[in-house]
Amino acid sequence: MKPRLIVLSDIWGIEKSDWVVNYVKILETEFDIKYYDSCKLGKVSKNIYEESSLHSQFLERGISTATDRLLELEKGKVTILAFSIGGTIAWKAALKGLDVNKFYAISSTRLRYETTKPEGCIKLFFGEYDDFKPEANWFEQLRVDHEISRGKKHQMYTDKNYAIKISNEIKRRVNIQ
Repeated sequence: MKPRLIVLSDIWGIEKSDWVVNYVKILETEFDIKYYDSCKLGKVSKNIYEESSLHSQFLERGISTATDRLLELEKGKVTILAFSIGGTIAWKAALKGLDVNKFYAISSTRLRYETTKPEGCIKLFFGEYDDFKPEANWFEQLRVDHEISRGKKHQMYTDKNYAIKISNEIKRRVNIQ
């Protein structure tokens, strides 16, 4: 039986996540994959489909709603691959008891506000030119494994070549405890 991988979208949800197929194509050989639209999990309205509207809804109640909903939906051990706001949702769910084996988050800049680290093997990825990535001392204080990708910006995860690189790394680490 394949281990379970949950994939959490960025702020845009499924409507702008056609790039996620670049991860799924590689990872589906090793994992049973479940994709979650972070907006649906957080009951974030897409009536005004603009970044500022989505962002404010996530901050008001969407992150906490999505966190609680994820805890209701996932009861067993999971590996996480999360993008941007999805990483914050998964991190908070892990702190509240989501059974996480391995945790990979890309461009989850809101993690810079977190002061406690969940259990499990964690690796975070950020672009060198992402203005909102955590400072170096945050990684040191929380002892979080991370990679800063040179020349990359926040939405680096939408690039096909980057997806191949990350997916292959996750695949290699699937049996490492």
